[in-house]
Amino acid sequence: MKWMQFFTPISLINWEEAYELVQQYPTGDVTFLDVRQPKEYEGGHLPGAKLIPLGNLEGRLAELDKEKPIIIY
Repeated sequence: MKWMQFFTPISLINWEEAYELVQQYPTGDVTFLDVRQPKEYEGGHLPGAKLIPLGNLEGRLAELDKEKPIIIY
């Protein structure tokens, strides 16, 4: 999993804490990266979240803004 070297691990958060982060950061200040499968994403996701399924992440890293914090879920 070479993509892991591009991210700094932090503590795990639950959905309530993720919701609070969405409220704290206006759209565009952070990237909320959803690494689930498309069907799961369609079933519900954080507002403004970008979908890149985990299996595709290594090949799509260029789509992420490295200047912004990225919150992966």
